[in-house]
Amino acid sequence: MRGGLVGVAMWAVLVGAAGPAGAEGPVAYRMAPDAKEVRGSGSSTAGPELAPGTGTYTDTLRPGEKRYYTVELDDRSNAYVSAVAVPRPGSTMGMRDGIELSLQTRDGVSCGTAHHRSFLSVGGAYPVADYAERIAGAAGPCKAAGTYRFAVERGEATGGDLSPVPVELKYVTEQPGSAGGTSRPPSVARADGEGVTGGTGFNDAAEVGEGVWKDELRPGETRFYKVAVDSGEQLFADAEFAAAAGTRYVVGGVRLGLSNAARGYVMNKTGGYQGKPSTVSLATPPAAYGSATGEAVRGMRMAGWYYLQVSVSAKVRDPAVPVRLRVDVAGAGTAERGALGGTDHGGTGGESVASAGGSRGDERLRIVGYAGVGTGSALLVGLGAWTLVARRRGD
Repeated sequence: MRGGLVGVAMWAVLVGAAGPAGAEGPVAYRMAPDAKEVRGSGSSTAGPELAPGTGTYTDTLRPGEKRYYTVELDDRSNAYVSAVAVPRPGSTMGMRDGIELSLQTRDGVSCGTAHHRSFLSVGGAYPVADYAERIAGAAGPCKAAGTYRFAVERGEATGGDLSPVPVELKYVTEQPGSAGGTSRPPSVARADGEGVTGGTGFNDAAEVGEGVWKDELRPGETRFYKVAVDSGEQLFADAEFAAAAGTRYVVGGVRLGLSNAARGYVMNKTGGYQGKPSTVSLATPPAAYGSATGEAVRGMRMAGWYYLQVSVSAKVRDPAVPVRLRVDVAGAGTAERGALGGTDHGGTGGESVASAGGSRGDERLRIVGYAGVGTGSALLVGLGAWTLVARRRGD
């Protein structure tokens, strides 16, 4: 067992010691090898400190449990404190189970809206992640520098797995409007598809760029892929799942999710699966510093690594399902953006990346139908400027 993961309950041990991709059964989420084990406080008046930067922390949450952690905020930086909750691959979770995140003053006043993420147990439990944020310069109770509390609460597990769920915590900061990172060429797949093995989580996500990528997932497995997205660019992705013999219809049987550079939620798309070829697609607004209206727009507020997550339900009966992942990045990147604390592009989530730069050839106009965000007409007005975009097709 590596680093600070020793002693984090039996399932946490299994998570940290996940075997290679060739092992039988779905491969579990790998925590960061240098993660530090902490134990959140049950009281809002205390809690272990999470330091900003590239480090990560681990804890566990029992059903209905709420834990508090301490963070120090300055009055100049945007702050993002994230949690990744990792149920056992293929496990059944309660319909009301998940995590809720909030950032609070020491008096318990919330810095903003709390964010809840469900384990999506209809099709199978998957890792879920999001952050609670404090945006510099915004009015409210958390604008001043000082000591704050980050709270993570697990939901009810009735009808599901009652065992503790491992949680990975991370705190990153962003300097508004500053440039960060260094230029790097994007990874480009062959036109007929490039083989890739997705990572188990944010820490070992496989880097992909525009084109077609081929992988294979076992039932109950989630694979992670990271894509560089600059300010002003949009990400388009299609996950094409091949046939699986002997599989009955599974509600939410296949999934394509997306998280941003600070491990914040962007969107999640699921589809029914009956063992026949099926495709799940997503399209984002342009990455733009300062956007904060609506789930997807809030999630696209920064440039950096964006993490695609592809999942196959444990209820699928085939030993493995081939998947083709099509990735397009469209739009003109800009140099101005927020630079997240830590810019080692080979590391974990929360790093900024510079524009890949250059012209994207063979682009053509495409009208994007954007639905399922659920934020009403105000968001539709805000998205009007990006519904007509140039999208490069790798096929």
